Amino acid sequence: MNDMSFPDVVKGPPKPSGLYQPSVFSLPKGTERYVVEGCGAILIRLETGDRVTVINDEGGQPCEIIAAEDKGRIDAGIIGAAPNSDASGLKALLTSSDQSLRGLRMGMEARGIDLAQGGAVRLFDAATPAKTEESFTAQRDGVVIVAAPGGIMDFEKQDTATSLTVMVKRAVIKQVARFELPDPLAGPVNEVRVHSATAESYFVKAGDYIQIIDVDGRQCTDFQCFAARKLDKGVEHALDVTTTRTLMGHAYPMPGLHAKYYDQDMLPLVEVVQDTVGRHDAFALACAAKYYDDIGYPGHVNCSDNFNGALAAHGVTPRAGWMAINFFFNTGLDEHGVMYADEPWTRPGDYVLLRALTDLVCVSSACPDDTSAANGWNPTDIHVRTYSGQESFKRAIAFRATPESEPKMTKETGFHDRLSKMTRNFVEYNGFWLANCYASSGPLEEYWACREKCVVLDLSALRKFEITGPDAEALCQYIFTRNIKKLAVGQVVYTAMCYPHGGMIDDGTVFRLGKDNFRWIGGSDYGGEWIREQAEKLGLNVLIRSSTDMQHNIAVQGPESRDLLKKIIWTAPHNPALEELGWFRFTPARIGDDQGVPVVVSRTGYTGELGYEIFCHPKHASEVFDAVWAAGQDHGIRPMGLEALDMVRIEAGLIFAGYDFSDQTDPFEAGIGFTVPLKSKEDDFIGRDALIRRKTTPARKLVGLDIGSAIDVGHGDCVHIGRAQIGEVTSSMRSPLLGKNIALARVDVSCSEVGTEVEIGKLDGHQKRLPAKIVPFAHYDPKKTRPQS
Repeated sequence: MNDMSFPDVVKGPPKPSGLYQPSVFSLPKGTERYVVEGCGAILIRLETGDRVTVINDEGGQPCEIIAAEDKGRIDAGIIGAAPNSDASGLKALLTSSDQSLRGLRMGMEARGIDLAQGGAVRLFDAATPAKTEESFTAQRDGVVIVAAPGGIMDFEKQDTATSLTVMVKRAVIKQVARFELPDPLAGPVNEVRVHSATAESYFVKAGDYIQIIDVDGRQCTDFQCFAARKLDKGVEHALDVTTTRTLMGHAYPMPGLHAKYYDQDMLPLVEVVQDTVGRHDAFALACAAKYYDDIGYPGHVNCSDNFNGALAAHGVTPRAGWMAINFFFNTGLDEHGVMYADEPWTRPGDYVLLRALTDLVCVSSACPDDTSAANGWNPTDIHVRTYSGQESFKRAIAFRATPESEPKMTKETGFHDRLSKMTRNFVEYNGFWLANCYASSGPLEEYWACREKCVVLDLSALRKFEITGPDAEALCQYIFTRNIKKLAVGQVVYTAMCYPHGGMIDDGTVFRLGKDNFRWIGGSDYGGEWIREQAEKLGLNVLIRSSTDMQHNIAVQGPESRDLLKKIIWTAPHNPALEELGWFRFTPARIGDDQGVPVVVSRTGYTGELGYEIFCHPKHASEVFDAVWAAGQDHGIRPMGLEALDMVRIEAGLIFAGYDFSDQTDPFEAGIGFTVPLKSKEDDFIGRDALIRRKTTPARKLVGLDIGSAIDVGHGDCVHIGRAQIGEVTSSMRSPLLGKNIALARVDVSCSEVGTEVEIGKLDGHQKRLPAKIVPFAHYDPKKTRPQS
């Protein structure tokens, strides 16, 4: 019998903390996941009994598998299958100049695999549904090459190339679970293994590359280096983070990396070439004995002491605490200036690639901290590879559409070869390098060319998805806010796509290519993921396949854009001629004549001017650009970068993701309520009930602001009436045409009437204010007469 004098307790043992994390860290033991990108291939080692499953992620993607013995002899019997293909798709990929297949070529050469010696196993076809699987079991040790072949997409057939996922279930689970070291980026000059809780020093020649790899994920590493020539003279000038921050214009510490790092004499030591993580600590010291002493772990091994030991052979004086680049550390400063830390963002195989700018003596650690989340509570190894400066690695950072996605490195568009001759000022935008502005003109001249003549700009970073199948129209009607049933073949419609709570996922355009054929063009990869999720949830007979890498596009915008394109665009007799193409219409076309490069031309744009977009395969991009550029010389054509594009789109009242809308903003609050026909659309769509509620009881409204000051205003600046904040600026610019500062702002509906006087807060929002007045937007051509002209 319980004694009532004792209090009640929570019954039972403790439960583990709830946790959701990417599957790479939560897969069952012995299970591995690989992703083969469309028009890509990978090589995987197998042992007897291993189970291989190939998943057709988006559907409609053929697969070729080559199985080979360790000595290179091709034999499909290794996976218990019979060859039914000559591997023509893989052969075509390997004969291309695609640098992403470089590691595969190296692996095949090392093993002596000759595709002419045997056949492949071909799986799937154009009608294969998404998520279809095929499995094989290894009958003996060997390797498999899994390819997702594809060629130039036919824009009307929509036969794009998409990804495959490969799951490997190992027959023998190793006692110590470790991830395999990824294949080298090229032939390594040196390999250095930095074992857990240790540090290693190494020499790197000027111009050579340094790849620092997190082998198992969520493991941090400190990096320090010295100019070797200085060190030979007894001058111990290590990489200095404070000097670097000052020279690179980052006066305050922030997570991430600088482009270059210097010593205290401002001598450049290394530059960052590639980064697959994007989250690092570039301001705190490497962990030291005092840190552990002060938190109650005296004598704990630490990176600073490990540095001292590794650098002793180079005559470097020991230090109590070493300044360093702390790669992969998830450390930052909160709004109160207090440092915080959490688990690293790194996945197995993530890396940073540096280039030595002078001869260097380097040291790298594998951080030993097991007292906090800094290394995911489980310190592991770091691996360092160096490569010859004769190799060529393009600058890139990693992009992931979802936590489950494999990292995609920043790409050059098909037009980069031509545009890079006009500027070196490229910025990373949504996974691509796009021109920010051009050396010969600059953003102001580019702006005026768009308003008065014509411009050409690269918009290839837009995400494209092919939506095909008997249920394509029904799916589009359900996921987009516009009435897709009213969309005619050859027509384009601008629409929003919302979550059930009414917040926006994305805005973009839908092209109708046929009765059951659509193309979605938006700003993010996640838009396609969302569409695919809804189709799968509803069990609809439809394929949603990414075609971003198959369709790169330039926009030709400005009052003379029609006259320019009439000279170079050929259309078949059953399609409208360029001059007949209506606003928000598109047509298949060719450059020059009926034998020219195939393109799709749409009368769309993002500038508020008459304009068109031209879509083509990246392999044809240079030819398309050359034709536009040559014809444009008589029309005052200028290349246009993102800076000028931002100016014209703000004037025209065109919204931008992350600035003017987000998943907390509905289309009404984003100023595009016209995309939500709540009364005339006869079918239900995602978010409809929430949007009815939000329209009936609005809280905020997007408005225009005229600012009575020449002081710059930025995204996020607060908008006040008196002391109370009633909104915030979403986008702002100094308008050359209007001769004043203007902005878009989201404000409380009670304060949104045109003519309302407000103030924009600077500094802390109160110590400095700029007068402003609410005006209608768009500021420029609100009735859209120019693009319809």
